[in-house]
Amino acid sequence: MPGGHAWHSDEWTAQDAVRVLRVPTADDHKYSRGVVALRTGSLAYPGAAVLSTEGAWRAGVGMVRWDGPEDVAGLVLQRRPETVLGAGRADAWVIGSGVDARGRGEDETRLLRGILRDRPLPVVVDAGALDLAVEATGPLIVTPHEGELREVRIPLGFGIDDVEEDPLAPRLSGPFRERVLVVRETAVALGGVVLLKGAATIVATPGGWWTVVRSGTPWLASAGTGDVLAGAAGALLAGAAAAARVAGRELDVEELGPIAATAAWLHGTAGRIASGRGHPIAAIDVAEALPAAFAAALAA
Repeated sequence: MPGGHAWHSDEWTAQDAVRVLRVPTADDHKYSRGVVALRTGSLAYPGAAVLSTEGAWRAGVGMVRWDGPEDVAGLVLQRRPETVLGAGRADAWVIGSGVDARGRGEDETRLLRGILRDRPLPVVVDAGALDLAVEATGPLIVTPHEGELREVRIPLGFGIDDVEEDPLAPRLSGPFRERVLVVRETAVALGGVVLLKGAATIVATPGGWWTVVRSGTPWLASAGTGDVLAGAAGALLAGAAAAARVAGRELDVEELGPIAATAAWLHGTAGRIASGRGHPIAAIDVAEALPAAFAAALAA
């Protein structure tokens, strides 16, 4: 359980990750292992639906349910035919991957808001839904990269959307301690977990806990890898939510910090495994290496 330490520099490791990962037992079934639902992808970015779904399946969840544009569904099923389509039972959600916030239609905005407001399930909020994260009624993890962080912060009252000079840029490009402070203050204001993607991924909770994940490789700086991370994070979140439900309780937002950090560790480790001795990789390679990353944590 995260503590309220004001400052520390602990790096998230395999030994930390293994305490979060859930290994099924003989008593488990697909529902007890968690069901993650995804509202990801769009006609403009259909690959995000495939990559986020693949990331979820490869991270060890019991069932993946995908709910998105009908014209994209065929691509999801072609890659992962075990995926269930449409609305239904879920323990956690992943939303926003492959969605353009600026071009998002009213119907899509309404659907995303409904997931955040009307279904107080834990949710991973990515990319094109980050501007709506402030509306969440349940515990959440947001997964911005540097360029997307202001989409989370502006609705919280940090900065102005229509000014040319971005006051956040010098803070993020400054000392590492300043980057951590930016992430921590965002988490406090949001009341949710912030995972700022980067070479050193920083994760912070609203209670003051934070950590840094450096398990990755520069080869992860490639289109679509963030979609894989969102799916993996959703899978771990759904598994934890299902376990909490069996125990007769709900997840506390502070519990989402280690879950997010573990997803980032798996994702980074999968990137290193996929790149071998240092060759280029694509996002799907990272997803396919997630089981090997999971095994590496268990072997630590």
